[in-house]
Amino acid sequence: MPKNILIIDDDIKLIELLSEYIGGNQFEVSYMLDGVNALDRIKRHPPDLIILDYMMPGKDGLEVLRDIRTHHDIPIIMLTAKGDETDRIVGLELGADDYLPKPFNPRELLARIKAILRRGVTTTAKNTQDKDLVIQVDDLILNKAAHTIKADEKVIDLSTTEFKILEVLMKNPNRILSRDQIMTMAQGRDFMAFDRSIDIHISKLRSKIEPVPASPKRIKTIWGTGYMFVESL
Repeated sequence: MPKNILIIDDDIKLIELLSEYIGGNQFEVSYMLDGVNALDRIKRHPPDLIILDYMMPGKDGLEVLRDIRTHHDIPIIMLTAKGDETDRIVGLELGADDYLPKPFNPRELLARIKAILRRGVTTTAKNTQDKDLVIQVDDLILNKAAHTIKADEKVIDLSTTEFKILEVLMKNPNRILSRDQIMTMAQGRDFMAFDRSIDIHISKLRSKIEPVPASPKRIKTIWGTGYMFVESL
């Protein structure tokens, strides 16, 4: 399956050039003309790599870079017409993976894209056991290594059982799960097979992660069946 490259730039001529060149080298290319809409698009459909322009109207490239890094670990190559070394350093410090000043040779950009994606594959291969350490659904970010959950960038305290249940639900968004399925997938023996403690844990979860616990939007009850974690509020 071809890797998806997202270009965020307001220069439509450059976008057309790069789309044709990169797309002709077995990549799937999409683009956004501004940072605000790009962030929404990334939230819904994270690409494999981002080419991000430094100078854009509204949110500039550094603001967009900072916002992306808050939620995602997607490789980013910064493009800029500025030749100031300070701008390059700031971009790299904020989390850019590479930096290319304009004008540039599309062939060099393609080479850098391939090199970064190769590094990502190598890292994944070396850390296969850690590939699912971070799970994100909308604004909820679950970190298995740190045993933390964030909602709107705020850390939420969960018990071990609540954490396991939420992990199962977030791994299966928009899928109806029975109580038995949730217990089995969580591999928890904190519940008795036929009691309703699962419902108590769900109630506690809702009180912690739902904007309005009395009218849950994330964890929906499917009467007579179980529960469903809803993606995209």
